[in-house]
Amino acid sequence: MKKRMVLSVLSISALIALTACGNNSVDSGGESGGQVKLTLMSTATVKADMDTFKEIVADFEKENPNIDIEDTYPGDGYEDLARVKMAADDMPDLFDTHGWAKSRYGEYTEDLGDMEWAANLDPAMKPILTDDEGKLHAFPINQALDGLSYNKTLLDEYGIEAPSTFDEFMEALEAVKEKSNGKVVPFWLGGSDKSQFGQYFDQFSTPLLITDKEDSYKKELLDGSFDWSNYTYLPEKLKEMNDKGLLNKDVLTAQLTQGPELMAQNKIAFTMLNGSIGREVTKLNPELKVGTMPVPAIHPGDSPSWIGGERLTLAVSKKSEHLEEAKQFIEYIAQPEVAKKFAEGTSLPSALTNVEADNYFAEFYKQYEGTQIQPYFDRMYLPSGMWDPMGSTGQELIAGTMEPEQVSKKMAQEYTRLRGK
Repeated sequence: MKKRMVLSVLSISALIALTACGNNSVDSGGESGGQVKLTLMSTATVKADMDTFKEIVADFEKENPNIDIEDTYPGDGYEDLARVKMAADDMPDLFDTHGWAKSRYGEYTEDLGDMEWAANLDPAMKPILTDDEGKLHAFPINQALDGLSYNKTLLDEYGIEAPSTFDEFMEALEAVKEKSNGKVVPFWLGGSDKSQFGQYFDQFSTPLLITDKEDSYKKELLDGSFDWSNYTYLPEKLKEMNDKGLLNKDVLTAQLTQGPELMAQNKIAFTMLNGSIGREVTKLNPELKVGTMPVPAIHPGDSPSWIGGERLTLAVSKKSEHLEEAKQFIEYIAQPEVAKKFAEGTSLPSALTNVEADNYFAEFYKQYEGTQIQPYFDRMYLPSGMWDPMGSTGQELIAGTMEPEQVSKKMAQEYTRLRGK
């Protein structure tokens, strides 16, 4: 059985070494005994998502014994590894575009517009994945509706309603701490992976800086004139949560994979793990129900919003030595029964209109039907590369090596530097 690599934080030397698994290498891009080897790199980090991916890859290999797929999941090191591979012009045969299909990866992707599944692409996804020339850059495995996941069983027991504003969210965290006598973590983050802090800042930047008409900085963010002191509210609130014991004590060392198990043990109230968290928790504890909710509003009079767009995708490298086989895998996962399996396994809506999936969070999506869906903040308003400082400044803030104002100053410096590239 081939080895599937699950990677975390990668050193530069490790990144360079890993470029050998690109599609031009003898081990992964060539053929041996008539068998084609494809490399696949995904941003999936949640265990249930990776398990679903691996199962579907294995099923494909059984049906196509002449094709061997080496699937890797670099986790927090995905962007760094992708940059190394782009610089070497040696992208994997199949890779995740994670929100940057057109702007970051466009020159490396094969046009998939002539494939049969393209006719069933959800209209909401077309502008995200298709450029002005009509090139379709990637296949969307699912669609994201991100917000907060929560232990509904526990909150019902405590008489706590799902919050619709940030103030209510803070009150709910305080109530969980009080009612559980400190035995339940009000807001759990797997902060050993800096993307958890990035997710906090990215999702809450939308209600802070975009959706409220009186406090919208769309123009300033896009033209480079944004005053980053307006961002300081978010690190201040994160620091307040930590100071008040509303975050897990091991927030800087906690692993993402611990989240579902801890919630299944009724040790977590709220988390920023989305998608398959519900199905995974209920599998561990059938008596527990996980809920999902939009991102709470911050300014008075504003409304909650989902943060959406592409979640998991796969693009085909236009320089793959095995374009036909790589597109064959895309055709396979675009089949309604396989796309349904992906949607249900990741607990997110399919991006294909001919797929009906039994989604774990369906009742909550219906409950919040009509809620505005906003694009990811960093993808829409920030230059490429800002995700890393978003996450690392959060880690430094909690570690005590940065104050909230310094977080905003660092973000301003990186914003200016990256816009200049």
